[in-house]
Amino acid sequence: MIKFTIVTITYNAARVFMRTAESVMRQGYPCVEHLIIDGASTDGTKELALRYKKMSDEAANGHEVRIVSEPDRGLYDAMNKGLRLASGDYVCFMNAGDFFPDGSILATICTNAGLSALLEGGKPLPAVVYGDTDLVDNDGNYLRRRRLAPPERLTWRSFRQGMLVCHQAFYARADIAVRTPYDLRYRHSADVDWCIRVMKEAERMGLPLVNAHATVADYQREGQSTEYHRASLLERFDIMRRHYGLLATITMHAWFVVRAVLKK
Repeated sequence: MIKFTIVTITYNAARVFMRTAESVMRQGYPCVEHLIIDGASTDGTKELALRYKKMSDEAANGHEVRIVSEPDRGLYDAMNKGLRLASGDYVCFMNAGDFFPDGSILATICTNAGLSALLEGGKPLPAVVYGDTDLVDNDGNYLRRRRLAPPERLTWRSFRQGMLVCHQAFYARADIAVRTPYDLRYRHSADVDWCIRVMKEAERMGLPLVNAHATVADYQREGQSTEYHRASLLERFDIMRRHYGLLATITMHAWFVVRAVLKK
């Protein structure tokens, strides 16, 4: 079977951790590795993670929970730790506060993308499987569908229009993800750069990116890039400039401004 590695980054996230953990444990799909990468929390997050691991082990659902708790150099350094530990076929980041909409999501991704059939037939697996995202508040209550919707045909050039696929809804083939670590020069938007580089590698290898045609993640809106919004926007401008060129980036940002004005 296809094995999924779900990486959850935590730091003093005791208030929201179990929401994420329980949504992973509810997945009926058996081949799951759940990596908890904790930044040496002091609020009881590690103790909750250990309790969750015990609950998951007792559930005997085929899931393997692994916990690392130690100081790190920030969110994306922790994500790189997760990549180095990943042993699945696909890796996805579902951080503390984010969660799966229901218990069938991983099975749906596997079925809708035809992953098991490809594996059984000895054919190459897609480089990326992606889906839709709903936004939730700090208490996990539904707010709305994410404004940017994933296109039917996704390429690395698609992100010129913005991050059309949420990071939590982006399942990268692990062999590609592991050799494409997050760029630590970016503190707030390295996930945008990482997704683009993964998709560039997919094009180089001639591998498809497949839309799962399902809502695969509930994303807690108040994340790091929201808290540090201006710094995140500056980083995103630099990322787009590097990948798409200065002129194209300026043109697209001008259109973003015009579109925002027209919507008022």
